[in-house]
Amino acid sequence: MVLNPGQRRYPPAAVAWTVWGLGALLYLIAFYQRVAPAVMTDRLMNDFAIGATELGNLSAFYFYSYVAMQIPTGIIADRWGPRRLLTAGAAVAAVGSAVFAYAPDLWWASAGRLLVGASVAVAFVSMLKLASHWFAPQQFALASGLALVFGVVGGVIAGVPLRLLIEAWGWRPVMGVSAVVTALLAVAIWLRVRDDPADWGYDSHTQTTHDSGQHASILRGVAAVLSYRNSWILLITPIGIAGAVLTFAGLWGVPYLRQVHGLETRTAAAITSLLLIAWAVGGPLLGTLSQRLGHRRPLYVWTTAAALAGWTVVIFAPIPVWLLIVTLLFTGLVSGNLIIGFAFAKESVPVRLMGTASGICNMGPLLGGMLLQPAVGWVLDRNWLGASANGARIYDATAYQTAFSLMAACLVVSLCLIPFAKETHCQQTA
Repeated sequence: MVLNPGQRRYPPAAVAWTVWGLGALLYLIAFYQRVAPAVMTDRLMNDFAIGATELGNLSAFYFYSYVAMQIPTGIIADRWGPRRLLTAGAAVAAVGSAVFAYAPDLWWASAGRLLVGASVAVAFVSMLKLASHWFAPQQFALASGLALVFGVVGGVIAGVPLRLLIEAWGWRPVMGVSAVVTALLAVAIWLRVRDDPADWGYDSHTQTTHDSGQHASILRGVAAVLSYRNSWILLITPIGIAGAVLTFAGLWGVPYLRQVHGLETRTAAAITSLLLIAWAVGGPLLGTLSQRLGHRRPLYVWTTAAALAGWTVVIFAPIPVWLLIVTLLFTGLVSGNLIIGFAFAKESVPVRLMGTASGICNMGPLLGGMLLQPAVGWVLDRNWLGASANGARIYDATAYQTAFSLMAACLVVSLCLIPFAKETHCQQTA
């Protein structure tokens, strides 16, 4: 093809989506690793001779390092570039998964989860950075939305498919294979991903600039973001909303459905996967609706109230399984309002602080999982009546109701906070 003078030669769509897609696969693995413990709670309790408290902490080790890496990841991405950061992330995730798979005791298993959480935390920021270089600006929103799709696919894989594999081969060999797959992804990223189309002779969709003072001022940026009241509100609010979803779908929902409602593990895993799918669908729907209404706060308030009502029914109402599933789907859908919170947070600060505000706001949902998963486990153990099966503790309906009350309590806090947020009317703060 002959180009006219001045005509730009952007990368073909197939090349751009391949580069971005390899980064997206690491995000898929991140979500897979996040919720995988939910379908192996009985095996982990038996192998490590632990109760709910220790199991909650084991799962939460993923969140400890993931949350800690949120702000540093942006700085490292600027210095290293997405290619090196994604490669390193996938390689370390493979090591962490292998450590977890063959851990001789709880300490090593926790170390493996810690490594996985820290390493896969680089995926989302790196994906967005690749998208800004490889896609036209009007495609950026599409890429961002598809990122959530990749994440949910990872969560679904960690449901029924993972449980079937575990029943056939055992959790250790399956997680060992997960480590090998992640290592192969690290190789593929190094071979195929490039930070910018210019590395392959194409024109970039962005102009790269270097700000020598950017990294030195990061702490001042964080302090500036936290000086806005909305930043605190929109950081704390998702702890209850997203934390409830991650706590139920990511760890305690499967044993609850199995032990209280008498469902098979596969069926329980399918139900928690449906909750995640509804959560993913609700995000873009509620975000778009909020934009069309021209307001953030009212819809955020009403959907949080709806989520609280949904979880109250799930936790306390003696309803049949079919109605429980419908209620969980509804609750997952309205819990997608955390997308409103992301937009709300970005609009609540000046443009120069948008990136930092997004990183801080993104910590809220992760803090929810980090705090609630072990807290629910601790309450379960305090209310354990001594029953067990195959080395795993069995908890009754009262124990789960008491433990899940923590989720409802956090949602009450969220609902009380949102009305105090300053409405942005979907406009960026000057």
